[in-house]
Amino acid sequence: MPWLWILLAVVALLLVLAVVGYNRLVRLRNEADTGWANIDVQLQRRADLIPNLVEAVRGYAAHERGVFEEVTKARSALQSAGTPGAAGDANDILTAALGRLFAVAEAYPELQASENFLRLQEDLTDTEDKISAARRYYNSTVMHYNTGIQSIPWVLVAQPLGFREKEFFSAGGDTDVPQVSLTPAT
Repeated sequence: MPWLWILLAVVALLLVLAVVGYNRLVRLRNEADTGWANIDVQLQRRADLIPNLVEAVRGYAAHERGVFEEVTKARSALQSAGTPGAAGDANDILTAALGRLFAVAEAYPELQASENFLRLQEDLTDTEDKISAARRYYNSTVMHYNTGIQSIPWVLVAQPLGFREKEFFSAGGDTDVPQVSLTPAT
């Protein structure tokens, strides 16, 4: 009879461990999903700023149609990206296109002095900082989540329970930061 009590205690302990482990994996998955939602909000904010920025530059440099089209296409690609990897690639393309847009803007001192343009630059810089912070948070939560579902004993039950590895959001491609001077020409 004491073996029955020991067996019941072991089964109860395993059940408690399974519930705690499952709840931990759910919490980690939800944190990663929240991290992605934070990135998505900032990417949308950035995408919403871009048309105003393009219009401000277009007023001074209407002949730079190719740059405007490139920025618009890159913005659309970012908005339609469905995965963190696709969003990271689209974000890199948009960043490069914005660098070319700012390079065009440098040629127009009166644009550089425009209060509207300066405010848009400030807002875009602030958004870039927020995207960077959201990316760090998201990648950290994805690392914890992926480690959780890949660790023993959870690796044995994670996939059957529907837990799949999440993709990191990274700045891919060229890691050299383009140097763009945004100071007014003298």
